[in-house]
Amino acid sequence: MSPPLLLHVFSSFAVGGAQVRFAAIANRYPLRWRHAIVAMDGDLSCRERLSPELDVTYPAIDIRKGDTVGNIRSFRHALREMRPHALITGNWGAIEWAIANAMPLVRHIHTEDGFGPEERDRQLPRRVWTRRIFLRRSTVVLPSRTLLRIATEIWRLPPARLRYMPNGIDLSRFGSATAAELPGEGPVIGCVAALRAEKNLPRLLRAFRLVVAELPSRLVIGGEGPERAKLETLAASLGLRGRVLFTGHVPEPAALYRAFDIFTLTSDTEQMPMTVLEAMAARLPVAATDVGDIRSMLAPENNDFVVPCDDRAVADALLTLLRRPELRRSIGVANRTRAEREFDQEVMFQKYAALFQGEAVAEAVSTAATTVTQ
Repeated sequence: MSPPLLLHVFSSFAVGGAQVRFAAIANRYPLRWRHAIVAMDGDLSCRERLSPELDVTYPAIDIRKGDTVGNIRSFRHALREMRPHALITGNWGAIEWAIANAMPLVRHIHTEDGFGPEERDRQLPRRVWTRRIFLRRSTVVLPSRTLLRIATEIWRLPPARLRYMPNGIDLSRFGSATAAELPGEGPVIGCVAALRAEKNLPRLLRAFRLVVAELPSRLVIGGEGPERAKLETLAASLGLRGRVLFTGHVPEPAALYRAFDIFTLTSDTEQMPMTVLEAMAARLPVAATDVGDIRSMLAPENNDFVVPCDDRAVADALLTLLRRPELRRSIGVANRTRAEREFDQEVMFQKYAALFQGEAVAEAVSTAATTVTQ
């Protein structure tokens, strides 16, 4: 008998936190399921993270941008034809699949990992109502307490349908890697991120200009995305040529983290970013904007360096860490200890495996109000 088929729908299967998490889960259980992956934008570049042992297909589904009614018909037809064990969708970009399954054909699991820049400051009413109506019968997975509060208080989804399941990290991979060789001299401030608008990397470049005016250092930005050309132009205009390295896409980032002295993230919106977990696993201090669950993820010793979304505040946090190497090391150790205690990926694997299989998950939020206020 063939293993059950899971149909995964991503707004994009480019390399990102949710996609990397899925790849890790799938690779952990290579024989348990078959997988079909649909990327709404056609980008399947994260397939490089999938083990060759996996049984994976990429079905051709007729997707027409802006044609909601036509897409719903097409997706419902695909669900009838494929009859997956479960439909697993991610974020707003895949919501049309949830609508297509409103009169349920298959069991539906929906994951929410965060929002784009259009929902940075507030929830859009149309999206709130769509989620409220079409996710009520779905199992909704939320990796952050911020998202859990939104799903409970704003989307008003039934608490029994919600699952709080924090991300996990491969601690051994980030703890033992050999540091990458980077050009230049001086301490290294590092960032790994998709180069998209909501990451607000212009803020990081402007803050770094304030840093180098006082203390020689290097900035390394790992990742690829649509904002890269603009960011390179901005770095040059700020006089940072030769001090900022854009590495592009890094298939295996562990060695890059090990070359950093400080990790930084200057996003306008986040929830539970995998890159912060990776930095913690690599024993790094983190200077970050105070968004999503970042503050609660990090060790308490790191709290002074989670700052407002402001260039000067980011620069001051970086300068303090650059000037105090012993503090950097002690915070890095504390972050690693917290990652070992709270975010071991094996716990995450077991929860997702039970969820995909259709079993009860220990983290069901049957008492969501209590959980949200913790």
